[in-house]
Amino acid sequence: MNRTAEITRSTKETNITIKLNLDGSGEAALDYPIGFMKHMLNTFAKHGLFDLDIQASGDLEVDQHHLVEDTGIVLGQCFAKALGDKRGIVRSGSCLYPMDETLARAALDISGRAFLVFEAQLSGVPLTADGIPGGSFQTDTVEDFWQGFVSAAALTLHLDILRGRSDHHKIEALFKAAARALRQACEIDGRAADIIPSTKGVLV
Repeated sequence: MNRTAEITRSTKETNITIKLNLDGSGEAALDYPIGFMKHMLNTFAKHGLFDLDIQASGDLEVDQHHLVEDTGIVLGQCFAKALGDKRGIVRSGSCLYPMDETLARAALDISGRAFLVFEAQLSGVPLTADGIPGGSFQTDTVEDFWQGFVSAAALTLHLDILRGRSDHHKIEALFKAAARALRQACEIDGRAADIIPSTKGVLV
C-alpha cells in the first residue's frame, strides 16, 4: 500500500510544497524559514514516523500567521490524500506526553468531521532567539496551524495542556502528543485491514 501524497499551495501570501509518507521512518527534509516551527515540524515527523519533505516561503514581512496557517492546511491535505478512503485504519488515537514540567494530551478521530479543541494555556508572548534569522516565533499562530490542519484533514482533534510553565515545552509537547496520536490512528488495523472503520461504511 502506497500511502503518500504531494501537494503544492501557491498564493499571493505563501508558496508551500509538502511531500508526505505515512509509513516512513521519521525522516524530515525541511526548507522552512521560521526556526521554531521548523523544529516543531521535525519533531512531528520523528514522533509520528512520518517522512516529510517541506519547501516553504511566505510574506514574513507581514507576520508569521499566513505561512504557519497555510503549512497546517497543506499538511492536512496531504494526510487526507494519503489516507484515501481510510480503509483499514485504526481511526482514533491518543497520547499523554510529559515534557519536564509540562504534561500534554492529544486525542483525535479521523472521522471526516473537522473540529478542533485547543486549550494550550499559552502566554501569548513570542519566543525569541536573538541574532538568529527566523528565530522569533509568534506563539499565537500555533492554534492557527492546528485549525488549518484539522480543517484540511477532516478530523477531530483535542489538544490540551494539563500543566506546564514554559511555552516552548507546551507547544513541543503538543506536537509530540499529536504526532503519536496520529501515528496510532493512521496505523493499519491487522484485524480489520479491508474494512472502513465506521458503521456508515464511509468516513467523509
